[in-house]
Amino acid sequence: MRPAIARTRLDLDSVLAAHRALRSRVALVPTMGALHAGHEALLRRAAEEAPVVVASVFVNPTQFGPDEDLDRYPRNLEADVALMAGLGVDVVFLPEVAEVYPEGPGAGTTIDPGRLGAVLEGAARPTHFRGVLTVVAKLLGLVRPDVAVFGEKDYQQIVLVRRLVRDLALPVRVVGEPIVREHDGLALSSRNAYLDAGQRGAALALSHALAEGQRAADGGADAVLDAARRRLASAETEVDYVALTDPELGPPPDAGAARLLVAGRVGATRLIDNTGLRLGAAVREPAASSTGQEG
Repeated sequence: MRPAIARTRLDLDSVLAAHRALRSRVALVPTMGALHAGHEALLRRAAEEAPVVVASVFVNPTQFGPDEDLDRYPRNLEADVALMAGLGVDVVFLPEVAEVYPEGPGAGTTIDPGRLGAVLEGAARPTHFRGVLTVVAKLLGLVRPDVAVFGEKDYQQIVLVRRLVRDLALPVRVVGEPIVREHDGLALSSRNAYLDAGQRGAALALSHALAEGQRAADGGADAVLDAARRRLASAETEVDYVALTDPELGPPPDAGAARLLVAGRVGATRLIDNTGLRLGAAVREPAASSTGQEG
């Protein structure tokens, strides 16, 4: 069955009114479109979390820097809606920029991501997380979901969204879905469409570096970082960062759960990836299993 389409706030309120009257639980999946198997995993997870699934498609201008790919970001709305229909999505929210930002992008109230928004991706893209958190706050306010599902490929994003929800006491539970990978380990991303065959091969250095880091986890933080950096040193990839943190993006522990994050540029395309690991314990390589508002 084709989902209900909402393009304005009034449309959204109208199509959700019956569900709210029944007090049905609602799950939200925010996306920027160009959907792939990673988004499918998010939508399936949302359906497990709540009987009503709302998915948004909005290429958010405020999370792109002035020299980034806003104008050429992949867009395929007809295919996106068809995929959502096949997965049983109930409502698709397709707002125009003026609907989300009535005073214009960047005007009005915005969300300051704080110190954590200025490191890693925030250091490379200084305005990115202000734009991400602002649009997420707007979507949460418009949809008022019980659950919001985000992909873990944008790991720093999901950590910041959880802080947003906690710090502003928003009544929503944030659920993370593991990264979906292709058969060779490449993390699925809408920006993979930019890569030619040779660049796609070079992009595998990111997931290979994560696997090397995981294999070195018994040796502690320094061993993990050395292994990942050695793998990237021989790659045709312009490395932005290799970082090891705790699960909340703080300093890595001496032992226990940690997160290894990498970012780099292949040609003109900037890609990110990450994996969880346990320092001081044997671990497995990244599974070829699972992503998202990917930006």
